[in-house]
Amino acid sequence: MEDFSEKIVISNAVSIPLHEVSFQAIRAQGAGGQNVNKVSSAIHLRFDISQSSLPDFYKDRLLALNDQRITKEGVVVLKSQEHRTQERNRYEACLRLQSLIRQATKVVAKRLSTRPTLASKKRRLESKNQRSKVKNMRSKIDW
Repeated sequence: MEDFSEKIVISNAVSIPLHEVSFQAIRAQGAGGQNVNKVSSAIHLRFDISQSSLPDFYKDRLLALNDQRITKEGVVVLKSQEHRTQERNRYEACLRLQSLIRQATKVVAKRLSTRPTLASKKRRLESKNQRSKVKNMRSKIDW
């Protein structure tokens, strides 16, 4: 388990100090008996992208994401309520923020288009020819 007591490590050179991330304890939804009405074990994590110490490249990539967890103002809002304790939900929210930022900064290699092979061209033309014959057989016969 990673330690998120001081910072969230994104890469070797980039990390987010925890004072830039705000946590709010809220009541969890769903089943849980009487305890669910008394204990605020779920966590709302809020992270303002533009006010953070992230490099501009990371900020631009995050703000360009079409993700419902990022508001129009550029604030990442994550809710974690899967676990029974606040500490575990806080840890889970930090993991989600870490993976969101890592995923946003992955550069996807551009696909190079290739030409179809001669065999695939022949197969395509043969299937078109076959289909044409089938449809011709369905037509009316001229006497």
